[in-house]
Amino acid sequence: MITELLPPPAVTSRGRLRPLSRLRSLFSARSDRSFSGYVPGLPAARVRSTFLDFFREKHGHLLVPSSPVRPRGDPSLLFVNAGMNQFKPIFLGRADPRSEMASYRRVVNSQKCVRAGGKHNDLEDVGRDVYHHTFFEMLGNWSFGDYFKEEACSMAWSLLTEHYGIPADRLYVSYFSGDAESGLTADEETRQIWLDIGVPPKRLLPFGLKENFWEMGDTGPCGPCTEIHYDHVGGRDASSLVNTDGPDVVEIWNLVFMQYNRDVDRSLLLLPQFSVDTGMGLERLVSVLQGKQSNYDTDLFTPLLHAIHQRSGVGPYSGRTGADLGKVDTAYRVVADHIRTLSVCIADGVHPGMSGAELVLRRILRRAVRFCVEVLQAPRGTLANLVPTVTNILVNISLNNEAQFLSSLQQGTRLIHRTLNRMDNKHEVFPGSVAWSLHRDLGFPLDLVDLMLEERGVRVDHQELDRLMAENQKVASELQSGVRSQVTLDVVSLAELHGAGVPHTDDSLKYRYTLDQDRYVFPACFATVLALYDGQTLVSEVTEGQRCGVILDQTCFYSEQGGQSHDQGYFTRDGLQDVLYPVESVIHAGGYVVHEVTAADSLKTGDQVQLHLDQAHRLSCMVKHTATHILNLALREVLGPSVQQRGSHVSADRLRFDFSVKGSLSVSQLQQVERCVNDIISANQIVHSQELPLHKARTIRGLRTVDEVYPDPVRVVSVGAPVSELLDDQTDRQTSVELCCGTHLLQTGSIQDLVIVSERQLVKGISRIVAVTGPDAARAREAGQVLSQNVDYLSNRLSGLAPTSLDSSQRFAKEVGVLSDAVDNTPIPQWQRRDLQSRLRTLQRTSNTAVRKLETREVIEFLSTLKSSAPIISPPSSIYGHIHTSAAVCGTEPHYMTHTPSGKSSVLY
Repeated sequence: MITELLPPPAVTSRGRLRPLSRLRSLFSARSDRSFSGYVPGLPAARVRSTFLDFFREKHGHLLVPSSPVRPRGDPSLLFVNAGMNQFKPIFLGRADPRSEMASYRRVVNSQKCVRAGGKHNDLEDVGRDVYHHTFFEMLGNWSFGDYFKEEACSMAWSLLTEHYGIPADRLYVSYFSGDAESGLTADEETRQIWLDIGVPPKRLLPFGLKENFWEMGDTGPCGPCTEIHYDHVGGRDASSLVNTDGPDVVEIWNLVFMQYNRDVDRSLLLLPQFSVDTGMGLERLVSVLQGKQSNYDTDLFTPLLHAIHQRSGVGPYSGRTGADLGKVDTAYRVVADHIRTLSVCIADGVHPGMSGAELVLRRILRRAVRFCVEVLQAPRGTLANLVPTVTNILVNISLNNEAQFLSSLQQGTRLIHRTLNRMDNKHEVFPGSVAWSLHRDLGFPLDLVDLMLEERGVRVDHQELDRLMAENQKVASELQSGVRSQVTLDVVSLAELHGAGVPHTDDSLKYRYTLDQDRYVFPACFATVLALYDGQTLVSEVTEGQRCGVILDQTCFYSEQGGQSHDQGYFTRDGLQDVLYPVESVIHAGGYVVHEVTAADSLKTGDQVQLHLDQAHRLSCMVKHTATHILNLALREVLGPSVQQRGSHVSADRLRFDFSVKGSLSVSQLQQVERCVNDIISANQIVHSQELPLHKARTIRGLRTVDEVYPDPVRVVSVGAPVSELLDDQTDRQTSVELCCGTHLLQTGSIQDLVIVSERQLVKGISRIVAVTGPDAARAREAGQVLSQNVDYLSNRLSGLAPTSLDSSQRFAKEVGVLSDAVDNTPIPQWQRRDLQSRLRTLQRTSNTAVRKLETREVIEFLSTLKSSAPIISPPSSIYGHIHTSAAVCGTEPHYMTHTPSGKSSVLY
């Protein structure tokens, strides 16, 4: 029983009625999204960051790190098994007022959770199905006495339907129906909130204590909850499948409204303050957004399953559950899950042992070993060898980003301090130009700049900042369209440089990078300013805000040439280390490398500078350039030696390749080209380069060149074979060898994957390919699979049961049209696009035929009614515009009258 008076359902914890009606206008438009055109495919890292950024940036939540999986001072738990565990002192009103936790009001995080013991134990279910795990990440947002039910529901619906793009007609919502024995009434307040948001009543389902009253343990914080469920199938009423523990309809988010504390005598007491605790499993959400019914088919698990297969003695993972011969796929899932759990627990200080959590972990370890050895036939040491793969999936990305940003944070903090010290009055506004430099050059989110300054009692000059942002957008648009002129040395200035004996720029450092344990290391570069060009003439000094070309004695930046985009980055000046000079473009002119810069402070000849290369941008260009060379080879192998390169362009996000060919490539040819490229990528071949005299380079058999003037000596780039070997080799060995000044990978494996997303004829005899690599390629393949499943779904609907009404036929035809648009405009493998377009054209013709037949049938039925009826009868609105054609087809007499939509009578032919 409840020992304190509970508030009535329609009243908030603050004792006021909620203005539910204001939610209607917020969600009336977007809540009716249809399934058609829904193209999921976000990588797991992006799913996580989108969640955290949504609550942090849009709704003012504090990002709190995950706690270790070993509970802190909570003997009631073996492992941290929910995001709320670390916040229990707040829920119970026991947080130390001197602690940071006591100040928490709105919080968001991604918590490491283990459910392998105690009340919540998923250990025995792992492997049997495709969605249970002993380790998972729990995405959650919390309110501690701040917002409550209304805000929590509206935020959740907005994130799912607007930001993740999940179709509203795939979602079902459950709420607490009450429990008479406990004295708990139904949560009608939550039900009304969802109705006002726009959830249809038939998708809003009541459930009892077991499903919709949340309790972590026998005692502790608890309260009614509302859950959001997702239907993987769609296009049906799946309300009867909610909470039936089936794989097709799954719970994805639980919003708990913490109102009570369960005491040892099972009574319920009101908490000191009402709070919100939400939990959404990352693994399950990723499966939804990547169009997978199995968590193990997402990018959180597929690299691990591949690594297990490489070490096993059985076939690859195929995703079977019930008819899993020899329990091989079950073993794959068990090992993949358990090695994640073992890695995370051991890293957090929980080691296999003989009691408590240690005993549970020991059991998990032995269970994994048994499946490894007996079922997967893997050798001794397999589990340990899988740990680096787990690390790569769960840790490395965040660690690398953290290390990169820590360096930027230190430099940015120094820049802020220096600027503040230069300000005469601490109440002045902070220069927008410095804030913009922090954002543009060091990667600071603008809200972080605001926060750091707010802590010092200073605000940013947002008027200047907005102006700079608009100007930057304008410059970017001009550069993209080719309108904006670059600061290029003219013939007079070049002659002046030569006359003054200014040496050509040494840019050899752009090639001097190394590979250290799969990580590219780029050299530091310090240089001297030899000359400055203001766009018209050479000058000895430029002032703050002046746009100029900077010529250095040496540089590590790649200048735009050979079809490859220029490098990005900035440089700093000796004695002024915290002022950043962003490099906007890099141009090669007459032996000089010109860095286009807008001076952040004064700069003069003789100054010493350090260059800071945007390494991520450079590496992306290297990936695309090496991939371009391999693509060139693959096209020649598939289409024959007549293929000639007609142009190319390499940027950080994609590659473009133009070549001679009689007509567009077939589906089979596109597949062969991709397969050939990815075979070379998988082989992780070494990429060799060497500078040779031009005449000697031209003796290499199979050398690919384009119609342009090459320098002498010239750089030769080959894949898989040293250049020296190719010089002596007189065989027709098929390998990629080209004259190229671009920057390349040292091994092909870093490309990861290549997908051709577009292929079309520019003019007769010249075709253009656009391709993406790495994660972009993986996303394209995922999107292609989802669209293919959608086309299969429509095909099955058409073949399984022909539409019986005109309305249903027209709806089907519209779905085909929307899906056709998605296939046309979504980055997917081009071979798959061609195949799906062909299938959709067939579906469109079939559906159009069905529509015409049903229209004709309605006309005939209407005419039959007219013949047997004396009064003038208005035809059904569905056949306006079809009567003339259909009646003519039927050969009816022209003596019937009908009414047009305008009200006028007309003769019916």
